[in-house]
Amino acid sequence: QLARLGIKKLHLYDFDTVSEHNITNQMFYQAHVGLTKLKALDEILRAINPEIELIHHTEGWEEGNTLSGYVFLAIDSINTRKAIVKDNLYNPNIKIMFDTRMRLTDAQHYAVKWNTSGKQFLQDTMNFTDEEAAAATPVSACGTTLSVTPTVRLICAYAVVNFINATLEKKVIRMLLIDAFNMFIDAFDENGPIEK
Repeated sequence: QLARLGIKKLHLYDFDTVSEHNITNQMFYQAHVGLTKLKALDEILRAINPEIELIHHTEGWEEGNTLSGYVFLAIDSINTRKAIVKDNLYNPNIKIMFDTRMRLTDAQHYAVKWNTSGKQFLQDTMNFTDEEAAAATPVSACGTTLSVTPTVRLICAYAVVNFINATLEKKVIRMLLIDAFNMFIDAFDENGPIEK
């Protein structure tokens, strides 16, 4: 979605490879199975915009990485999310940090302008461990985390809309809670719930 908006430069952090189960909930194709996610994503993004500049960080995120601009977190590990936030608490080069999380039919999106007190709010949403997250997440009979395309696409679309609004200097929604299959959305700004 960011590439389709015309974003010209993206730093991509990932060390994983595309697996069969990624076909059902991510943008990959069968031909990508076995490739690194960065290689597969590179092919997809360059098909959308051949001139996009993609910087690959094949080790994934590591402490001390310098992040800047608009940061999107879409990470399986809450522990890694916490480490990224903690390592960048005083980083003046981040404009907004966007965070998306999901399970099978529900998802959350958080956005914090990095020069505000909202960083504590984001940290407070991470008061659990990877083990607790895994226990609350639906899995298949073989232990694969379950998620489906509608949930993924919805939460990603809202994150991108929040990004667009931010760049247009419109209101940034701090927290969205969605239930994709019951079609419920709750939105919050820094003052609390937003009336529908």
